[in-house]
Amino acid sequence: MSGVALAAVGFGAMLLLIALRMPIGLSMLVVGSIGYIHLSSWQAFFAYMKTNPYYQFANYTLSVIPLFILMGALAERSGISTSLFKAAEAFAGRLKGGLAMAVIWACTAFGAICGSSVATTATFGRAALPELQRYKYDAGLATGTIAVGGTLGILIPPSIILVVYAITTEQNIAKLFQAALLPGLMAALFYTFSIAWNVRRRPHLAPPANEQIADRRQAVLSVWPVLLVAVTVIGGIYGGIFTPTEGAAFGAVAMLLVGLAQRRLSLTGIVESIKQTAETSAMIFIILLGSEVFDAFLALSRLPEAAAELVGHSGLPPYAIMISLMLFYILLGAVMDELAMILLTLPVFFPIVQALDFGLPAEEVAIWFGILVLIVVGIGLTAPPIGLNVFVISSIAKTVPITSTYRGVLPFIFVDVIRLGLVIAFPGLALWLVRLLS
Repeated sequence: MSGVALAAVGFGAMLLLIALRMPIGLSMLVVGSIGYIHLSSWQAFFAYMKTNPYYQFANYTLSVIPLFILMGALAERSGISTSLFKAAEAFAGRLKGGLAMAVIWACTAFGAICGSSVATTATFGRAALPELQRYKYDAGLATGTIAVGGTLGILIPPSIILVVYAITTEQNIAKLFQAALLPGLMAALFYTFSIAWNVRRRPHLAPPANEQIADRRQAVLSVWPVLLVAVTVIGGIYGGIFTPTEGAAFGAVAMLLVGLAQRRLSLTGIVESIKQTAETSAMIFIILLGSEVFDAFLALSRLPEAAAELVGHSGLPPYAIMISLMLFYILLGAVMDELAMILLTLPVFFPIVQALDFGLPAEEVAIWFGILVLIVVGIGLTAPPIGLNVFVISSIAKTVPITSTYRGVLPFIFVDVIRLGLVIAFPGLALWLVRLLS
């Protein structure tokens, strides 16, 4: 059996193990190990495992992941999401559909200190859903808004997904954060327009808020320390004052101090935040280890080179190939975990993209592709038939049928596809801030 055929069998075996509910990281590790041994030898595999995992996890850059997770966990335990929602509600609550818009912009602010889509969805499911239900918002619109708002947790920097992409493809984390800002803000703006358009066409989805909305000045005063931390961390990284790891460390300590100063963070909350950070980081690191072994197996099989050559001789224009890859990502993201999807496909897709001529430097192509992958990951988090964020909000809103939530996210997926098309057609949307700050 050729190496390429063996790699194809390996992909199938790994997907089968995942379908049988084996953990994703372990599935990649098992299949990658067997494939590596088959293509080389036991001795070569043990020599590889003796050194590579150590150097992978001893990487200083990798420490940014638990630090950003800790910052988000402390923010969640401090009840900051409720304050952000109340502040956004104070400005948008009187508008038609204003409470749903407030969810989007509160998720945007929370995304700047969290970096996790699932955490953002779960947090606002608890903080905002009762308020939307109290004002008798349509159940599908309420849960659908929170599900797509959760994707802003990874679209707005800092993003754990972007950190993993940067480490895997050996790109600059700060530049990827810079590139993600405008597409992330575009997502929030497009979601807001989608809500406004839907409630204009179907007024019964969002009844007007007749009660007195919270005082704007008081609402802003309650969240300004958190917003200051987010702006300092992101601004420091963008301006070169912090490295991403230093920025994450500063943000975690600052969030701890803010929570303690506002008397919102108890000792139990701190312990739970540390425990959550350890569990989430361990899960990510196991997936990274499995991905590293599986990637080594693919490298020995020469599948990435064969795929790049096949695409190069296909005669298709570069943009047609890029669009095809994005469509594949959307389909794959609807049925697979986003982190596993990225780590599985990058060894094959990244060399293909790097070999295409878009009239851009190789570094800019890598950054642009990373932002496109981030956008399609966001779509996959809400798209049927799975959509992890939909399942998260459904586990909280137990009285809302999951079909209603899927119906509620469809208008948002539509504007997401438009945004994806714009970023594909105009790479400068992702690259302008990188170029400006270079």
